[in-house]
Amino acid sequence: MPYSKKPLTYPESHKVEQVDDYHGIKVPDPYRWLENLESEETKAWIEAQNQVTFSFLSEIPAREQIKQRLTKLWDYEKYSIPFKEGNRYFYYKNDGLQNQSVLYTLTSLDDEPRVLLDPNLLSEDGTVALTGIAISKDGKLLAYGISKSGSDWQEWKVRDIETGEDLSDHLQWIKFSGASWTHDSQGFFYSRYDEPNEATQFEDVNYYQKLFYHRLGTPQSEDILIYHRAEQKEWGFSGSVTEDGRYLIISVWRGTDTKNLVFYKDLTEPNGKVVELISFFEAKYSFIDNDGSVFWFQTDLDAPRGRVIAIDTKNPERERWQEIIPQAAETLEGVGLLNNQFVTAYLKDAHTQIKIFDLSGSFIKEIELPGIGSVDGFSGKRYDTETFYSFTSFTTPTTIYRYDMVTGESTIFRQPKVDFNPEDYETKQIFYNSKDGTRVPMFITHKKGIKLDGNNPTYLYGYGGFNVSLTPSFSVSVLVWMELGGVYAMPNLRGGGEYGEEWHQAGMKQNKQNVFDDFIAAAEWLIDNKYTSPEKLAIGGGSNGGLLVAACMIQRPDLFAAALPAVGVMDMLRFHKFTIGWAWCSEYGNPDDPEDFKTLYAYSPLHNLKPGTAYPATMITTAERDDRVIPAHSFKFAAALQAAHAGDNPVLIRIETKAGHGAGKPTAKIIEEAADKWAFLVRALDIEVPVSNES
Repeated sequence: MPYSKKPLTYPESHKVEQVDDYHGIKVPDPYRWLENLESEETKAWIEAQNQVTFSFLSEIPAREQIKQRLTKLWDYEKYSIPFKEGNRYFYYKNDGLQNQSVLYTLTSLDDEPRVLLDPNLLSEDGTVALTGIAISKDGKLLAYGISKSGSDWQEWKVRDIETGEDLSDHLQWIKFSGASWTHDSQGFFYSRYDEPNEATQFEDVNYYQKLFYHRLGTPQSEDILIYHRAEQKEWGFSGSVTEDGRYLIISVWRGTDTKNLVFYKDLTEPNGKVVELISFFEAKYSFIDNDGSVFWFQTDLDAPRGRVIAIDTKNPERERWQEIIPQAAETLEGVGLLNNQFVTAYLKDAHTQIKIFDLSGSFIKEIELPGIGSVDGFSGKRYDTETFYSFTSFTTPTTIYRYDMVTGESTIFRQPKVDFNPEDYETKQIFYNSKDGTRVPMFITHKKGIKLDGNNPTYLYGYGGFNVSLTPSFSVSVLVWMELGGVYAMPNLRGGGEYGEEWHQAGMKQNKQNVFDDFIAAAEWLIDNKYTSPEKLAIGGGSNGGLLVAACMIQRPDLFAAALPAVGVMDMLRFHKFTIGWAWCSEYGNPDDPEDFKTLYAYSPLHNLKPGTAYPATMITTAERDDRVIPAHSFKFAAALQAAHAGDNPVLIRIETKAGHGAGKPTAKIIEEAADKWAFLVRALDIEVPVSNES
């Protein structure tokens, strides 16, 4: 039965006289006050907006039923890929509805696993997450990072694996860093920033990362500074010790640019200097392993889809570099070394292929996978003959396999049992043409037997940026959407990494409009092919995908009935002024540059809303503690959208408390948010939900 669209009364968002001059163009910013996250008026605004939103959602009869179904389906065992260090295996497991996954250890695959670290015990509400681990080479010590309320800031501690007791070590102000032990198990390398201002730690800009060595049992103040560059505030450093323990490999990154530098330090020389092996930001170099002085790298240098090269550090001149595995038609995603062979992961039209090569680069074989989907894993040590991998697709929950490198046999290690029948659903991959004729792939998944009559509620999800590839994966949330009769569509937009660096660059900086055109063309294909209609079509995406959704709903408000932009980058003129936002200039361009400004201003969601326009039903989602894309982006966009919008479609903002950009979010909060999302679309797309007989 159609619902009555009563116009909502929104909280007042007052305007201030703030006008900025960008290269001679005057740009008003009337909601600048919402950037002050700690002010009383911002807090009052958050509370008032949430009151309207949650009141609206609570009146949707289907919401509770959707939440119950999500909860029931979510309650299954989930496993990570095991890995081995010393004589121990380690993996994560979630019993089903635990807020955080638990880290287990065991000494043989037939043993009873033992809990090593349960993050659920670190807070009452599950908002402390385990965000990184590093095991010492002897398998006796665990360095682990924790994050509170979804923040990117981490604290690192050390635990004795045998006793389960924490040592005295406590490191702070770590962000965008892992840890890597020296082979004597006496300490580890990590990267950190200087201590921020306590009051503004969630919005202050992050510059001048430094690489340190921490020796066990000493205070952080005595950590040894290994490397920093005082004249390069944007450089970050990732230090990892080679498998033979001899070298520290330092990958130098600059923002989100895929290009990096590579330095190294010989750990056998007490006063060894850091050597600059690759000192130009010209390509991406991922260290694979070394054979003495010969370093193997995966790179996109002169190979946008990736290849493997060898550099002998004794003769590092470029003309002496050797190509081991040349570029293929598919995109090289990752390379490991197992059983003294290269194990490579390729993407072919956004699904995984695994191929094995010998050390000279000769092809040995392709590994047979359980189906068309996404694979992760195949990691380990150079001479390991045993490894593990995961396989998932839209209708296959993530299953863990053990793989024997000698016999080539895959056996199931852990397989989840989810309360649904995968045979009831189908997935296809289609290709459509974007506005400029570019051929773009899209996955479409739904219940078998749907009618192509244009009446199916459809959720079009996208990202399109930062070289990120969207590949098939199982999601309880998407499953519930399909149970509601929904179609799920996921195009592989330009800006992603599905077809290598050329595909990425075709959707960044001055080419960003291509991404929006690809998404709009996907919507038009779904409508033209009778999957759905504008009245039944919703779009969603998070972070860079939140920007995508907001830009597209503004450019084509007629094409969509509903929009769900999550934790989005909405103010393209000020994104670089907060936390790690400056790092995205390599992707988006810099508003301080006159040419980049023109491009950014042309699509910036905050600056392209037109008063008096009827926009789709919109629910913006963000979180108070998001220190990646600060919530002011969503706050300002919500205020401006509510002011500009004409018509009865709801325009809401849902602001999560004690949560951040998404990583480490407790299961309970994920389920609540998914229930709200689908309930909102049930209302906006006028979906009839059969009443469940379940109690």
